Amino acid sequence: MKSHASTLLAEVRTFRQNHPDVRYVDLIALDIPGHFYGKRYPIEMLAKVAAGSPLKLPQNAVLLGVQGGLFKIGDYCFNDGDPDANRRLVPGTLKPVSWESQPLGQMLITSDGTEAPIEFEPREVLAKVLERLQHKGIHPVVAFELEFYLFDKKLDNGLPQFARDPLSDDADDQPNLHIERLSRFGEVLDDMAQTAKDQGIDITVITAEIGPGQFEINFGHLDDGMRAADWAALFSRSTRGVALKHGYRASFMAKPYLQYPGSGMHVHVSLYDGAGNNLLAAHQQQPLRHAVAGCLELLPHCMPIFSPNHNAFRRLGGTVNAATRASWGFEDRDACVRIPESDPRNLRIEHRLASADANPYLVLAAILVGLEHGLEAKREPIAPLNEDRSSGTDFPLEMLDAVRAMQHQPVLRDKLGAEFVDVYCENKRQDHLAFQQEINAREYRWFL
Repeated sequence: MKSHASTLLAEVRTFRQNHPDVRYVDLIALDIPGHFYGKRYPIEMLAKVAAGSPLKLPQNAVLLGVQGGLFKIGDYCFNDGDPDANRRLVPGTLKPVSWESQPLGQMLITSDGTEAPIEFEPREVLAKVLERLQHKGIHPVVAFELEFYLFDKKLDNGLPQFARDPLSDDADDQPNLHIERLSRFGEVLDDMAQTAKDQGIDITVITAEIGPGQFEINFGHLDDGMRAADWAALFSRSTRGVALKHGYRASFMAKPYLQYPGSGMHVHVSLYDGAGNNLLAAHQQQPLRHAVAGCLELLPHCMPIFSPNHNAFRRLGGTVNAATRASWGFEDRDACVRIPESDPRNLRIEHRLASADANPYLVLAAILVGLEHGLEAKREPIAPLNEDRSSGTDFPLEMLDAVRAMQHQPVLRDKLGAEFVDVYCENKRQDHLAFQQEINAREYRWFL
């Protein structure tokens, strides 16, 4: 414990030396819907926390709905006295915030690793999955890819407007993959990439995607799954901030335009043993087939995680590489689970179903549980799309059906935790019902 405190104190001390103008640090964590919550601490108090002073926030902050409200979930929120829960600082995450009007720092906090972790905190859910795999001698290597849209900073009656091309001042309203779009929006994209690197995130490939104003950023492969999910979460926050600084809005909304492709969260995962051997490549890749079968079996029951809101379900079955059935294939972007071409050392799956606004900790936890289940069950998968274009199994395409499919699935309750599954499903059910409690203009137009 002393060593842990001294490491954190050294990190705080170095940060203050390198950033003497920073007076406050945002201590942040991701809630169930994937939004950051936390507190802004004076830099002097951060040193005390690093030295061992208690860091407490309300336990129920994790349960916030999409709009920030609290729902009655079991005895939480309204019958438990809204207790505090301990958090800890995550070493290595104290970084400068460059997109705000004043110099700030930020640092991740979490309940995992404390004496009483919050069972339904997303980071804790992933931590338990990773710890169990490690005890089984399974070591994931993970890389995220995130798609997002740039919009004009100003909305038009609440609706997004196309981003303005900074060279021509025309709307970037043509869907294309042209490399020139990276140059035209180079200033904001370069700032996004550099800001991410300042956060410690390994940015690799930047792609102009098909949608107007749509881009994709790839991250480096990591042998630390938790850190890979941290990167995805932190990138989403910094990218939105940088976009506003440049006069744009950046959004990871799953389906902002019905007529254009949605934005996805693609996750590459390979599995290794303690000696560095790729477990999926052994025995003529038989474990790969078992792992794929496990992912596909659990996929219909994980839809509230992969498509966490009403809009995310709109992305499924739309234009370009968005499946409506659980499927797999070699080098096939129409598949939910794609096997990219690679040598045996780098053999991996690419899970393509999650929306860009899904919670990265929970997405990775669900994928890893699918792989784990497949390796244990040792079942053969359905035919790949390369052999049968109609191959696939149905999954729910509406939130309440998805919640019912998830809540009583025994493997998920066992491997993700029954308390988490119950809390998460009720959170999604209540969010969905709250979303329905508004009459929009279309409803008046159709039925008035």
